Amino acid sequence: MPKVFITRAIPENGIELLREHFQVEVWDSEHEIPREVLLQKVREVDALVTMLSERIDKEIFDAAPKLRIVANYAVGYDNIDVEEATRRGIYVTNTPDVLTDATADFAWTLLLATARRLIEADRFTRSGEWKREGIAWHPLMLLGYDVYGKTIGIVGFGRIGQAVAKRARGFGMRILYYSRGRKPEVEKELGAEFRPLDELLRESDFVVLAVPLTKETYRMIGERELKLMRKTAILVNIARGKVVDTEALVKALKEGWIAGAGLDVYEEEPYYNEELFSFDNVVLAPHIGSATYGAREGMAELVARNLIAFKNGEVPPTLVNKEVVKVRKPGFE
Repeated sequence: MPKVFITRAIPENGIELLREHFQVEVWDSEHEIPREVLLQKVREVDALVTMLSERIDKEIFDAAPKLRIVANYAVGYDNIDVEEATRRGIYVTNTPDVLTDATADFAWTLLLATARRLIEADRFTRSGEWKREGIAWHPLMLLGYDVYGKTIGIVGFGRIGQAVAKRARGFGMRILYYSRGRKPEVEKELGAEFRPLDELLRESDFVVLAVPLTKETYRMIGERELKLMRKTAILVNIARGKVVDTEALVKALKEGWIAGAGLDVYEEEPYYNEELFSFDNVVLAPHIGSATYGAREGMAELVARNLIAFKNGEVPPTLVNKEVVKVRKPGFE
């Protein structure tokens, strides 16, 4: 049987599927695998299941002469040198679709929690401060921002961006979007309007980032872009942390260029930024956009099905580097 190494424990449904077709080894620590250990583990493996936290590059490929496929347990794959993998005939897969709804739901969790100051309210109540102040209700207590009927601007209009838009319809919102190209059919279906990025930032009450991390999207939201936003606007990032210039965001929050932010991703992870994390108008989460039982089990199953298809000489269902089939046929022979 071919050998597969999994760099973190994934839901058991995926591992059970793989054990029927592979010799499976799992790094069972909660902490990410040290680089030197990963370099050792890949020496004899035919397949590798990776997380976003692992950098899969030329050094890894050099250490893994038998490696034929890398299955990334994520929809994004900016942690993998896909070009180098393709050159070597190594297949790369990801896990789209199965986490779309969970991630879109979480964008809305951040949006609503930030707009209505939920974390502040929870802290105020839980700490006993509400009781100590002795004020049961006040017309100006913890005022937030309306959501229903407002304008949402979605930057990146792929699967997740469109799922965010579908939910916005239930809130009676005007939907703006920016992407590399217009999508007329989706515009018609969702009642969405295309805008250049600058216009979207100027017009939106809520800006949701849902783009992949590429050379073009790296720090696409910086000081100039934040200054274009409304002072009452809220920024939500469920994309990648490096899409936003963190220093510029801190400055925007400190100087009141925007009203708040909801963040699930950061420039480095795990992450701590004392100044950013001190703002009451920022809602923070540790990259848990897809963290539902259903989504994570769906991701595990898709990882397994990609590897099993490859083993059977079939093109994996969610192959990222489709041109690799010209370099090497699927399969371990």
